[in-house]
Amino acid sequence: MTGLRPPETVMRLERLGASHQTRLSFMRVLLRKLRREGWRFDRPVWKVDGQGVGHAVYRATGPRRTYSLVAFAHDLPDEMRSDRVIAERWDATFTLFDGMPEASDIARLADQVPLQEAGRVSDRELVLSRANRSVRLWDHVLECLSRGEQPDAARVEEVGYLMRTTAVYGSGKFGAADHAALRDREVMSGPFRAEMLTVWLIRAFVLDLIEHMARTRGGSRAAVLDPAIRRRFGIGNSTGLGMAPFLVNHPALLNAWINARETAFARVRALPSATEEEKNIFHDMLARARAQAKTGTVGADLDRLAAHAAIGWARTRPWNELARWGADNLSMEGQELLMSLMLEPYGDLVDDLADAMSTDEEASFAIDGSWPLDRLRRTLRDTHGWAMRTDFADPTETARFWYVSAAKAEPRLGDRYDEPGAELESPLDVARAAITLARDLESDEAKDVADFLADHPEHRRIVRRVQLALAAPYAEIRDNLLSAHIRPIDMFRSKLAFFGATRFDPRSDRWIQITMYQNAPFPHELADMPEDDWIYPALDRLPETVT
Repeated sequence: MTGLRPPETVMRLERLGASHQTRLSFMRVLLRKLRREGWRFDRPVWKVDGQGVGHAVYRATGPRRTYSLVAFAHDLPDEMRSDRVIAERWDATFTLFDGMPEASDIARLADQVPLQEAGRVSDRELVLSRANRSVRLWDHVLECLSRGEQPDAARVEEVGYLMRTTAVYGSGKFGAADHAALRDREVMSGPFRAEMLTVWLIRAFVLDLIEHMARTRGGSRAAVLDPAIRRRFGIGNSTGLGMAPFLVNHPALLNAWINARETAFARVRALPSATEEEKNIFHDMLARARAQAKTGTVGADLDRLAAHAAIGWARTRPWNELARWGADNLSMEGQELLMSLMLEPYGDLVDDLADAMSTDEEASFAIDGSWPLDRLRRTLRDTHGWAMRTDFADPTETARFWYVSAAKAEPRLGDRYDEPGAELESPLDVARAAITLARDLESDEAKDVADFLADHPEHRRIVRRVQLALAAPYAEIRDNLLSAHIRPIDMFRSKLAFFGATRFDPRSDRWIQITMYQNAPFPHELADMPEDDWIYPALDRLPETVT
């Protein structure tokens, strides 16, 4: 097999920030598994009035488990609608419930879920979320359907969603069940599966809600959405700094994600040839991707790629040659998108790697104190040599500091020399910590790591990371996260790509809007639509005014 791309190539922020979804992205893996395992979906509760206020329950029933989205729709004045984390009210709030809720559960949740962080849920709840309308598109779609007409496809395409989530909380936050409780369950065993299921069911609720309101307003003349237009609505999301530190705080998990993706890429590049069917799938997916990225750098990259692929294919190891061509001729984002497209014909070859994207993070927490100090010195040079090139005497290299806000317990980024609070700094300074460790190791005469840490307990965190990185080469982002030049958006774009997000729309270097599940089947369509064929929808399945 062709070797994996080295960490010094993959783990730079510039490339992480150019990431795209792949066959291994969590949304796609989830829908494949739900379909293959024959999950069934229904809506046993719908108590929503004509103004769109009330609650509903969406039930997902599998071979051994049932999960239910409990959705609450609210009457929110326009002046209270905000994407900011400090908001206190939303158009809709949600929780994913373990099982089918009784009336008493719904009554309890109705008191707590609309409060979000100010409320508390129990370990019967797996995820807590909320969403706001995209008001202009919502009003347009509602008015059109009420008159018996379809909304303008170009306006639908411009926005891509009717509601956007501003938080999807799981893994024990605010009293919800910890991920460890789900680790051995079917479907839920992989990373962020509960959150991805929640968002998919939220999408179904949002489209049902607007059609319900249109029927109430328009009566017998009201229309339902054409299925092709309906699938063009995803769920939007506004994401900021709160997501950024995750990749630093979960190095073993980050390594598992990157290693799985890079192994998939290497498997395809190592293939000695490509069949005509595999080439045709690639050309088809490329054409679909071009239809969605008509302009900008990525659009130009895809045009060049299409022209190059039309000329002909290398006789041996064609995918490796195509990747090498891409490295020389495409932007970094174009290279990462090419990698994603190359995986599309090879589900049988790469999809199994999705099962390797979880890891027992506790297993990597223990420090091996028996290491001789010379071994720690050598390993530090091998795994964190990249950090040694940073000059922390330069103020621009320490210009930022990460902290957690008191108001919302959310990560934030401060200016060390212009803002107070640096004494509350969160430990995301991996490069600086590695340099400090190297300095203290130079003259220390301790015989092993245990003795060294007895005298220098402040180095426990970085020693743990060094030992982990020896076996997990993709565990570390190879940039200084305190630099004045850091772009936090690169960190959370990488994570969002693993989720399966599309339509990345940066609003600054600290805030991005995305779309999730655009073009995906709805629960009632999952069993009947082609498997995993939605991320780049077929051109004949798009509304005419979109193509």
